[in-house]
Amino acid sequence: DPAVGRIAMVSSFGAESAVLLHMAAGINPHVPVILVDTLLLFPETLHYQTELSTWLGLTDVRRISILDQERRARDPYGALHIADPDACCTLRKVEPLERALFGMTAHISGRKRFQAGTRAQMQLFEADAAGRIKVNPLATWTPTDIAAYMDTHALPRHPMVAKGFPSIGCVPCTSPAGADEDPRAGRWRGQAKTECGIHFDTYRSAERRAS
Repeated sequence: DPAVGRIAMVSSFGAESAVLLHMAAGINPHVPVILVDTLLLFPETLHYQTELSTWLGLTDVRRISILDQERRARDPYGALHIADPDACCTLRKVEPLERALFGMTAHISGRKRFQAGTRAQMQLFEADAAGRIKVNPLATWTPTDIAAYMDTHALPRHPMVAKGFPSIGCVPCTSPAGADEDPRAGRWRGQAKTECGIHFDTYRSAERRAS
């Protein structure tokens, strides 16, 4: 029904992505699923996306990337992640995702509160800067919940998890994390940066409401 609006799922096809993707496939395998390919992802992630999408029967997985002219103009040597990680994320992830979500009225995220301190107060329903509804159905799930669901449904694991990567992003900015660390501790290690930027407007809106 066009009156209901258009909804998409945004997935990194990362360590825990199979849970929400499995749920979505069980409801509607034709839902648009957006993967932002920064062109710096681990090859294992791209292989996993293909494997998992086929296994789940998803029919509309959209692998989107930076516009080539933008890459040539703003990161011609592929070193922006060193000089300015925030600018790199904006170029390679935030802007492509915004283009992909144009015309959508809502999008679904697989984020959880336990993943990082910046996500601890995340709500089930939020609003992004464009006025779209952002749905976080797994916000309250724990690592135990995630593991149990994956075991119950025998979901394929991302191959990097067995190598000590509980959170998987771009190759230059991702390292393994210890068992006693935040799951996202290996992202941008040694920097104050903890998020790529696609959720910043949501966080700021939540902070304004709290104040």
